[in-house]
Amino acid sequence: MKGDIDTILLDLGGVLIDVYYERTAHAFAALGFSDFDRLYSQAKQDHLFDGFETGTLSPADFRDGVRRLLGNELDDATIDHCWNAMLGTIPPSRMETVADLRRCYRVLLLSNTNAIHVPAFTEIIHRENGITDFKGCFDGAYYSCEIGLRKPDAPSYLHVLEQQGASPERTLFVDDSIQHVVGAQAAGLHAEHLDTRREDVTALFARLLA
Repeated sequence: MKGDIDTILLDLGGVLIDVYYERTAHAFAALGFSDFDRLYSQAKQDHLFDGFETGTLSPADFRDGVRRLLGNELDDATIDHCWNAMLGTIPPSRMETVADLRRCYRVLLLSNTNAIHVPAFTEIIHRENGITDFKGCFDGAYYSCEIGLRKPDAPSYLHVLEQQGASPERTLFVDDSIQHVVGAQAAGLHAEHLDTRREDVTALFARLLA
């Protein structure tokens, strides 16, 4: 890996920050909406969530869409609370891994995320990791809702690499969603699927760099 790669492109949710999709389903279920998990899953999303992740829908549009789908006039704060329930924390060892990798590689971040999650996980990372500038922990950090592109579409990966002057053939992409790994490979990147049932990102790079 050392000789072939000069850039590492990391996913956020599942790779760095723990994500518990079922917690959002459970939060809505506690309010009486037991089929919310039908509308949202890691592998396949309803078009409402796709639009929110690419920034074509505003937070207000998203909340109105949730209310429409659930048939209930939930207030904004309740929707945000349920939606953010999936966000976990970043173990310090993972951020140490990012810092270690930056000594030898250009390290970039590409996340499919949205304008409600961004301030929520930024606050979690600040509160629990003491990091005041999360994007500053990388050589470049890109959120789908800000760039208008999302994985697994090839333009999302290529946009990030073009912005950084990086080449696909010298970039290793790491994601816990297999469809994003396949998309990166189709765009010409090296890609590694992180199976979080077996190891975390720290263990993965310890193995790859051994």
